[in-house]
Amino acid sequence: MKRNPVNTRTSETSSQQTPTESGFSVRRFFTRNGHKNREEIEARPKGPHKSVVREYFESAVVTVVMALFGMTFIVQAVKVPTGSMQNTITIGDHLLVNKFIFAPGQSAPFLPQREIRRGDIIVFKYPGNKYDPRRDDRPDNKPIITNYVKRVIGTPGDRIKIEGHDVIVNGQVLPEHRIEANDHNDKAPLEIVNDPPPKLGETYDVYWRPEPDDNEYPIFKHEGKGGELIVPPGSYFVMGDNRDNSEDSRYWGFVPRDLVIGRAMFVYWSYDESAPSSGNFLVDFFANTRWSRTGAMVK
Repeated sequence: MKRNPVNTRTSETSSQQTPTESGFSVRRFFTRNGHKNREEIEARPKGPHKSVVREYFESAVVTVVMALFGMTFIVQAVKVPTGSMQNTITIGDHLLVNKFIFAPGQSAPFLPQREIRRGDIIVFKYPGNKYDPRRDDRPDNKPIITNYVKRVIGTPGDRIKIEGHDVIVNGQVLPEHRIEANDHNDKAPLEIVNDPPPKLGETYDVYWRPEPDDNEYPIFKHEGKGGELIVPPGSYFVMGDNRDNSEDSRYWGFVPRDLVIGRAMFVYWSYDESAPSSGNFLVDFFANTRWSRTGAMVK
């Protein structure tokens, strides 16, 4: 009986393919139900190539937007031009101010926000001197424009009284570490005369001249009764740590809550304005920068 010739290679190939086609196939499993293989999907054409100028421009825009957002809602840089807070803050200090911590409105429990407390060092818009408006004629002392830095002494509802060097709040003398110092008004830090060890509870320093001052401050004449006043709602009584050289609530009144910018955090740069100049900007920058104050916390 004559047999038909058989192609051995074809037969072997067919026999090798048959089990795969009839059995389980991973490829057939993922491409069943009409789904196409990923390899068959064509890549979408890319957009036009961005020029280097456009990329730099977009980066600059994003940077500016983020910087404006941060300066508006989170932090702000301020310079201290006067000595009302010496030696806690010196003339020439540049501070970063936390604007978020005292943000108005209801705060979520997980956000770092809180109310203003006694002892906080705050930055605020100068409200103006309603007792002596002529003092607001100076170009460096304009209401709502000039920024002030002071320490909070009285919060809404507190009863304030000052007797000599004693600041009395709600019938109790504030536990302040009182240091005797002389202010020579030359933009240099105060000259310390007597610095006794701080007592328990004295968490910050204040500076007075050695001799007591029994001045009758304007605010007690206009707002006080029997030498005592009460801080009204939504307002704060503030004073500078350099008590004999500070125009504060004693002279021009209370600080409204809506004029508070934030809390002073730390010194990011300090320049000694009392130091002599060499006439060279770079030399003065390195020689007169107070490097030891860089990063100093304000408290």
